[in-house]
Amino acid sequence: MGIGLMVIGAVWLVNAYGLPQGARYAAVGPGLFVTISGAALLILGAILILQIWRGESFQPQDAEDALADAKMDKRAFLTALVAVAVPVATMGPLGMPFTATLSFVLVANAFGSRRWWMDLTCGAILACASWFLFSQLGLQLGRFFPPLGF
Repeated sequence: MGIGLMVIGAVWLVNAYGLPQGARYAAVGPGLFVTISGAALLILGAILILQIWRGESFQPQDAEDALADAKMDKRAFLTALVAVAVPVATMGPLGMPFTATLSFVLVANAFGSRRWWMDLTCGAILACASWFLFSQLGLQLGRFFPPLGF
């Protein structure tokens, strides 16, 4: 896990090198956040490797409300994995609000929600509001729903 964090941090740092660290209107550019995140992942990965090397065990805490011997829920994991992969396939052809709504419903289902109509409603409201607010700020998230032409 620690090595994985360090690899992700290194990838972020390599990609941050091509982004501007400063901007015209503000002293902070997009590359700065990616650089900070990449460095933090490297540091956290190194700390995790050090803790494992020292023999520190990782057991669930009382506040986590988790069973140490519980098996992984593969259905929930795969549902969440699909929710993360959905935007790759649907963002362009279906638009940001539809994609975000679908991902919201899938993640809610992975966390145990069985009220899909409520998840669909909440996801659609949040996704549409986000798209509208970002468009008002001048940030383009693509067209609202490309199959219908808007």
